[in-house]
Formats: sequence, structure tokens, C-alpha cells
Amino acid sequence: MDKFEIKDDFYLDDNRIKIISGGMNYFRVLPEYWRDRLEKLKALGCNTLETYIPWNLHEKQKGTFDFSGMLDIAKYVKMAQELGLMVILRPSPYICGEWEFGGLPYWLLKEDGMKLRCMYEPYIQHIRDYYKVLFEVIAPLQITRGGPVILMQVENEYGYYGDDAAYMEFIKNLMIENGCEVPLVTSDGPWGEAFDCGKAQGALPTGNFGSKGKAQFEVMKKKIGNKPLMCMEFWVGWFDFWGGEHHIGDLDGHLKDLDDLLSEGHINIYMFEGGTNFGFMNGANYYEKLEPDVTSYDYDALLTEDGRITPKYKEYQKVIGKYMALPEVHLSCHIERRAYGTFGVTRTADLFQNLDNLTAPVENLYPVCMEKLNQGYGYILYESNLPELKRLEKVRLWKANDRANIFLDEKPVLTLYDRELLSGHELKNAVCSNGKLDILMENMGRVNFTPIMEEQRKGIDGGVQVNDRLHFGWTIYPLPMEDLTNVDFGVPAKTGLPGFYEFQFEIDDPADTFLDTDGWGKGIVFVNHFNIGRFWEIGPQKRLYVPGPLLKKGKNTLVIFETEGKVSGSIQFYDEPEI
Repeated sequence: MDKFEIKDDFYLDDNRIKIISGGMNYFRVLPEYWRDRLEKLKALGCNTLETYIPWNLHEKQKGTFDFSGMLDIAKYVKMAQELGLMVILRPSPYICGEWEFGGLPYWLLKEDGMKLRCMYEPYIQHIRDYYKVLFEVIAPLQITRGGPVILMQVENEYGYYGDDAAYMEFIKNLMIENGCEVPLVTSDGPWGEAFDCGKAQGALPTGNFGSKGKAQFEVMKKKIGNKPLMCMEFWVGWFDFWGGEHHIGDLDGHLKDLDDLLSEGHINIYMFEGGTNFGFMNGANYYEKLEPDVTSYDYDALLTEDGRITPKYKEYQKVIGKYMALPEVHLSCHIERRAYGTFGVTRTADLFQNLDNLTAPVENLYPVCMEKLNQGYGYILYESNLPELKRLEKVRLWKANDRANIFLDEKPVLTLYDRELLSGHELKNAVCSNGKLDILMENMGRVNFTPIMEEQRKGIDGGVQVNDRLHFGWTIYPLPMEDLTNVDFGVPAKTGLPGFYEFQFEIDDPADTFLDTDGWGKGIVFVNHFNIGRFWEIGPQKRLYVPGPLLKKGKNTLVIFETEGKVSGSIQFYDEPEI
């Protein structure tokens, strides 16, 4: 039986070993491409794979667990082992990772008063329930039981969030109680109080940073003593948010840091491949304003979002080759890109006329947030009839998050985003005859960092103030957009209103491609019923990655749900991404 230990350094079967790891999350890459990416990781010179584990995907609804398909972590880890790679698992309830709600399940927020990442008993009990099931899957993968897992991480960057030492000890002990047998680590920025607040007794502290590697290791030495130095997240790039700029890493600076770090210790490259925030799984940040992350998690990583080897990869490989004999790896997967050209709209459907086809409405005196209706993601529409309302002069949404499209008599009158939701808005010429008010709210992705996470209920959690008074009496339509099969395309979409746009096209050779969203406003895209993610004309992302395994030879169907009513009569597929 193999043995992995932490002493003055890392030791595998009593032999000193240098960990050169790459981060790649199985849940951001289609399973059909796992082997391709893992082979490229090994060819880089890495001997270890690192991945987070997202609680919110594995337990989408309380008590219902999924470890199949894209979530088959056991298959992923065993595939890495087949290629001779060791594995680092980060099974924290919270993962950050620019992932929706930092990996926490949305249903935690259904409970009033929920407190996260501390010894708050209701939160703690949910973790107990989750770990009992999770460790039945991951414990057999440890090196102590013949698997490749050599390390597991306790929590994640906890020093940035809180100082509940008892909570960190609880998480550590709960992992051990559920079968964790390999050494444990923590990971935090080595500056300020973060490193100290994020530690757990007996777990090796590791550092997360993207520059000044030698200086960071010097700080860590003073704190951990005669223990191995490891950068658990060596940030090679950064993530993008809607309305921001595309981020490119400092290659020359990173190469110097890589060399410095490997000369003194160990490293995990974050990210080796970033992959994609498919569906509604992008996270968000909130400091001065809401910054939801884009669909692509390219991260300026060593592999592109679709797994192509970059010039950066080759430069990193040269540095790693100074410390590790580079293996000869036969890349067994042949993956191509295709530009399929332009296709016209096949048919369209209006949202308002399809509400009852998409969901079961809820009648309520006042608006209710998504979470209270057991909805995690997507959209939610609040509708009310005010026959006496002839003019909408002012509107205010209380305890509302993210984005609202407001309609009178199914005509758009106002769009509110982020802080605009917090104050009253006066309208001009908002005249109506029927008094029908609709408010379409979008969950743009729950914030994945800072204590504002506890305030991430989506939709409207308070009330709607109409012309200086709270209005009561609502019909609520949860719109998770998980199943569009009942959409009635016999009622065409209307100009300027939310709607569905279907495209049917035939191809002979399924391959990776990129959907250009030029001419469209804002929404999501389904390819053969798979939600490939969000688009928004403000950029910086302009094309969505469509992995080849989602396509099929012959007829394919693509559906765009467009919230702004800003549409093009066609779509176009390219063989290159565009930021």
C-alpha cells in the first residue's frame, strides 16, 4: 500500500517528492474530453491533478445526490490514476472558484436566518448530511486504499471570510470521521491575518497567490517552520465579468515566479484549464458593484477553454522540465474545430403566452424569492393585474437582487440592474389600459465571495411599491429554464419582448465550434437541450463555446431565450473564440 506523508517535505513511500500539479475542474469540462485534458496535463510535466468539488451540483436539492455523468468524480479521479497522476481533492462545502454561490447549494438560503461558514447548527447539520454521502464516494479514492488521492483540503480561503477556529476544527474532524486518511491542508493568501485565521490544527497551511512568489514563500516560512512550502493556487491569469475587460496574465513574471517556486517548494497551477461555466453556474463578485462572471472560465489558462495547447503551456513546460523529466505522452484524442456557417431562425415563441407551459404558477399576497419556491437558478416572473392603474409613475423593488425587466400591458417600460433596484424610479409616459404589470427577474449568479453571500436570495424577497404604495396580490411564475419541451411555438415572439428563438440545422461532422452572439441582446442558449450558458451584448465574451459532443450528425436544435427582445434573424458558428 502506498503511503504519502508530510514531514519536512512531501514523501511518497518514504521518498521525497516534488508536487507539480494542475487545476482542472471536472464539472467545467465534458466527460468526453477528460482524458484529452489529463493527457495534456501529464505531458506538461505535472504529476498531480487538483480539483474542487461543488456541493451545489452534487446535492442540487436537499437529500438528492448526483455523482453521474459530468459529476462522476470517481471516474475522473480513476482516469487520472490510469495516467499515473496523483490527485489533490478540495471537498470544502465552500469552494469559491468563481462558481455560483461559491459552490454552496441555493437551498441553504431558503431558511430564514441562515449563517454560513461558521458553527451555526442548521448550516453544520447540512454539512454533516452532505459529507456522509460525499465521503462514501471519495474516501475509496485515497492512496491509503489504492487510489491516487494524496491530499485533501479543509475549507477554502477561510482566512478571508471569518475567524471561527471551532468551525475549522469541526470541518477537519468531520472529514476524518467520514474516512479521510490522507494528510490535510488549508489554503489562504499568505498576507495579513488570512493565513492565521484560515488554519486548522494538524493541517499544512498552503498559499494562494499569483505574483512575487519568492517573497510569498518567505512570509510562509516564518509561519509554518520546517514544513514543505506549497502554492496551492498559482494564479496564471484571472476571470472576466460582464461589462469588464478580458484579463491576460503577465507571462514573463509568471515564468520567473514558477521557476522560483519550484526551486524552493511545490505548486498547483490555477488554472491548468479553466473550462466553462455551463448553464447558470457562473459566480459573481460584489465590492462597489455587482460583477457577474461570464460564461467562459478561460482564465488565460495553459489550455484554452476548449482544451487547445497555448504558447503559455509550452513556456511553462520548459520551466517544469528543469525540475521534472518530461514524459512522452501520446495524445489519444483528436479534437477538431469547425465553422459551420450561418443558419436562419426556424420558429419563435412568446414568453408571456408560454408561462403556463413552462411552470406551475403560485398565487401569493406578496412577492416571494426563488429560494422559498424551491427554485435555484434562472428567472422568475411576478405578475399582477391592477385594473385601476392608468399610469405607472413610480416603482420600487424591495429586497430584490440582480436584474429586473418591467412591463406594462406586456410592453417594456424599465430595466433595473444592481443598485438601481435599491431606489425608487420615476417613469414618464408609462401609460396602460389593462393595468397588467409583469416583472421578470434574472438570477445573474450568486456572489461567491465575502459575507454578502448571506444576502443572495434571488428575485424579490420584499415587496413591490407602485406609485408610493406597496402592492399586494401576485401570480408568480418560477422559470428555472431546465425543460423547454412544452414551449408552444405556435405563438410567435414579439418585437422587443422576451421570447424563444429556435434554429434547426444539419451537420455531417460534429466538432467543437463557437456560437457568435452578435446582434442579440441578453439571454441563454440551449444546444440539443443542454444549456451552454449566458450571453450579453456588453461583453467582453462575444462567442459561446459549443463542445462537439453536444452536437450530433444530422439534425440539431438550438434555442435562444432572449430577454431584451433584441434579436438577429440568424446565428453563425465560427472555428475560433472571440473575447
